[in-house]
Amino acid sequence: MGSTEVDIGQPDRLSLADPYTVSTEYWHELPDGRIQCDVCPRACRLREGQRGLCFVRGRVDDRIVLASYGRSSGFCVDPIEKKPLNHFLPGSPVLSFGTAGCNLACRFCQNWDISKSREIDTLTSAAGPETLARAAEQLGCRSIAFTYNDPTIFLEYAMDVADACRERGIRAVAVSAGYVNEPARADLYAHMDAANIDLKAFTDEFYRKVAFGRLGAVLETLEYLASTDVWLEVTTLLIPGHNDSDAEIAEQCAWYAEHLGDRVPLHFTAFHPDFKMTDVPRTPPETLRRARRIALDHGLKYVYTGNVHDADGQTTRCPSCGEPVVERDWYVLGEYGLSDDGHCVHCGASVDGVYDGPPGSWGSRRRPVRLVEHGAPAGPHDRRTAPARTDTGNAAAATESGR
Repeated sequence: MGSTEVDIGQPDRLSLADPYTVSTEYWHELPDGRIQCDVCPRACRLREGQRGLCFVRGRVDDRIVLASYGRSSGFCVDPIEKKPLNHFLPGSPVLSFGTAGCNLACRFCQNWDISKSREIDTLTSAAGPETLARAAEQLGCRSIAFTYNDPTIFLEYAMDVADACRERGIRAVAVSAGYVNEPARADLYAHMDAANIDLKAFTDEFYRKVAFGRLGAVLETLEYLASTDVWLEVTTLLIPGHNDSDAEIAEQCAWYAEHLGDRVPLHFTAFHPDFKMTDVPRTPPETLRRARRIALDHGLKYVYTGNVHDADGQTTRCPSCGEPVVERDWYVLGEYGLSDDGHCVHCGASVDGVYDGPPGSWGSRRRPVRLVEHGAPAGPHDRRTAPARTDTGNAAAATESGR
């Protein structure tokens, strides 16, 4: 897998004169005059004017820049369970948004119109960190989520938004594929309160041929997050005939129990035909239930099914007494048996997660938001930190592997 070079041509030229383009930190110069982006394992090696595969990071004026700071493909208030996060402020609303582009190229992408976008015009909404924090507060959101595409590629924007939200008591959530290098990984997640990482499969072949990435890099992110204070949940989208065999699921669950522990929630979710895999059928609900049984047999305490109606597979049970403590059907909460600080009301045992008071009542609603109603749109002048730097980057973070 070689490095990436995407020549964007004259009509879409990168420029630091663009108010939404800012300098970044994670790059270094190569002996042949190219500059390598060190954010993720793709290690895109770029000449002047070229973009990486993610499209939003590229080279201009002998540095790597981010061309989507302060711009979004849209905003929506979702239930936190949609991320999915089942053990993080249950029932609460989360302000969700993404930008454009992605550093993977999954053939089954279910947000392909955003993540595969090569048109900056897709980013029709503008909002700086303070505007977003104010909007989240006014909307009654307990958290803000960087989702729809991967926050790894717009991490400078995500970190600044997270900081602005934290000052108002609003938590930050990253929904990511986990395809990121050190030190960008450590810097990004130092600003996050929770993360859901998409573990797309458990074979290198799937990652190479279907996602165009490397499994090992994602496993490193999972192990890293399990060692931090960031609340972690993991999702695997089961695709019929591609990553849903008993053997692969069992291997994944055995690794999971050994490396992440038995109390990191795992979600198995249903695939629907999309993007370049429209010839693959939907995931049968029984496949999800079978995967869940395998995971439970491997000792995992919190295993869920998703994208289907399955109250049993979506209900949280106390790991001590086995009683249901958070009943769910899709994103709707039913009976709730946890204290405000997350203890089982039946036996008093602690149920792992982040709990702060009674559950929310947002339910399954999905509310699109126009941020102009919450203050004038702001560009990078609203940015809370100065552009990272203009020197030669962090050579220590360099990788030799490309895409």
